Amino acid sequence: MNKRILTTPIEDKDLQGIKTGDIIYLSGTLVTCRDVAHRRLIDENIPLPVDLRGNAIFHAGPIVKDLGNENYEIVSIGPTTSMRMEKFEKEFIEETGVKLIIGKGGMGKNTEEGCKKHKAMHVVFPAGNAVLAATKVKRIKEVHWKDLGMPESLWVCEVEEFGPLIVSIDAEGNNVFEENKVDFNKRKEEQYELISKQVRFIK
Repeated sequence: MNKRILTTPIEDKDLQGIKTGDIIYLSGTLVTCRDVAHRRLIDENIPLPVDLRGNAIFHAGPIVKDLGNENYEIVSIGPTTSMRMEKFEKEFIEETGVKLIIGKGGMGKNTEEGCKKHKAMHVVFPAGNAVLAATKVKRIKEVHWKDLGMPESLWVCEVEEFGPLIVSIDAEGNNVFEENKVDFNKRKEEQYELISKQVRFIK
């Protein structure tokens, strides 16, 4: 099976045929963007200082080494729980034109709708691999909003084959986490009934 690599700027056609559960990699521009950046844009109407059209964001608070003279090095960059950004993500996608949202865990209906309407995807980077992720960052091109502190700043990174990234919401709005919940709950009820019959003598 060929490795599927998306390269920024990403276009709608690049996402065609990619489904939930698929594994992809990213090359090009990746911008760290967490809670405060989302709130600034959506709640405070403060424009982002970086153009995200066709690019990717990472729900992550990296550890960055300052090398001096505006040069930086990523030491560790692990994903933040994406659900923290759920209430902002639909509007965020609409306003920024971002195509790929990377984080930890699933997202909900709001993000599903945003991905389907504007042809974007949410993907999961496996937790516990923050140091490995840092090795995929070739360089930090620029940084914005340093007043927010290291984790919340917008670190504009150049990455090469960043991943593996597991597609959780595809460009049609299909959500593997929600689909799995339905399946798992069905299995749970089936097992509950089976076990209840076997232990019915317990009062």
